[in-house]
Amino acid sequence: MKNLKQSGLGLVLVGATTLSLTLLSGCGTAVEPTTTAHAANQSTAPMMKKGAEYNDQGALIRPKDHREWVFIGAPVTPNDMNNGKAAFPEFHNVYIDPMSFAEYKKTGTFPNGTVILKELVSVGSKAMPSGNGYFQGNFVSLEAMVKDTKRFEEEPGGWAFFRFGEAPHYNPTGARMKTESCNSCHSGAEEGYVFTDTYPVLRAAKAKVEAK
Repeated sequence: MKNLKQSGLGLVLVGATTLSLTLLSGCGTAVEPTTTAHAANQSTAPMMKKGAEYNDQGALIRPKDHREWVFIGAPVTPNDMNNGKAAFPEFHNVYIDPMSFAEYKKTGTFPNGTVILKELVSVGSKAMPSGNGYFQGNFVSLEAMVKDTKRFEEEPGGWAFFRFGEAPHYNPTGARMKTESCNSCHSGAEEGYVFTDTYPVLRAAKAKVEAK
C-alpha cells in the first residue's frame, strides 16, 4: 500500500521507489515532473558558441555577448608614459571566444574561427582610495582579429582585422581593416600575430599544454 501524507504544501505520495510532489499555489495547482540532476545540469549549462560568424554577404557579425567571453587581459600604454604620443593610449580589454579558447587549452594553437576582440576603454581617474594608478573610464571602440587560413588565405597567418565602430552604438558587422597597418605591430607578436606573452591567461594555458 502507498501512503498519503498531508503537508502544508500539498499531498505527498510515497511509494517504494517513487516520490512526487504536487504543489498548491494561490492561483491554482502546478505539477512539475521530477528532474534528474543530469537533466538539470544539461539545461543550465551554457551553450558554447563558435567564434567567427558571418552574414549572407560574408561580413563578420558582431557578437552581442562579447563581454561574457574569456577575458585574457587589459594592457594600457598611456600618453604620459609615451611622451604624450602613445599610439593607443586607451586600455585594451581583450577577449577570446570560449570555443576557441577551449581548443587552445588542448592544443596550444589558435584554431580556424578564432575571434580575439579588443575593446578600447579610455583612461579615467588616476587616483582612487586604494592609491594612484590608471583606472578605466568609458568604452571607446571595438575591434577584432579573426583567424581563418581558408577564408583569409592571402593574409599572414590567416589573420584578418575588423572594426565595429565607436561606442556605445557598435555596428552589427565589422568593417575590414588594412592588414598591413595592423601588422605593423602584430608581426612582432610572440605567437601567430597574437601577443601571447602579454596575457597571463594565454601563457598559463600554453604552459599546461607544453607540460603534457
